Amino acid sequence: MARKALYDVSTIDQNTVVISKEEIEQINPHRHEFMLLDGIFLCRPKEKIIVGYRDVHDDEFWVRGHIPGRPLMPGVLMIETAAQLVSYYAQSVMPQAGFLGFAGVDKVKFRGSVVPGDRLIMVGYLIDLRPRRCVAETQAYVDGKMVYEGRITGMWM
Repeated sequence: MARKALYDVSTIDQNTVVISKEEIEQINPHRHEFMLLDGIFLCRPKEKIIVGYRDVHDDEFWVRGHIPGRPLMPGVLMIETAAQLVSYYAQSVMPQAGFLGFAGVDKVKFRGSVVPGDRLIMVGYLIDLRPRRCVAETQAYVDGKMVYEGRITGMWM
């Protein structure tokens, strides 16, 4: 059974992007096929919450081979999308700390498939943000249904 939602994604106005892909690139170093966030709908540091999204297209690098005839977004890319969301949050709150690298993932569950044409809405809730590490609970949704959840840990590099 899925845990409680970190944020009610049905309340998100998906036509209002508060942080664009170009603004994300000013903080996150990811580029080309590994830039997995298309935008951020909300970032509320006082509430420790961030909500972003990825529009999944049929020309993604993994579509041809994962799984031919029935492309499914690899789970590791959902985890990476979550890590990039958390990284953006942490680096925007603590810019002096430098780059936040991926240090671990725990309690991951995949609860549904993500396919080309889907909008993956990613939610991050910060549990711990210190000079040495960052920990966040993350969840992802497609059409209001939770498809992923996990705990992301990052370390400053």
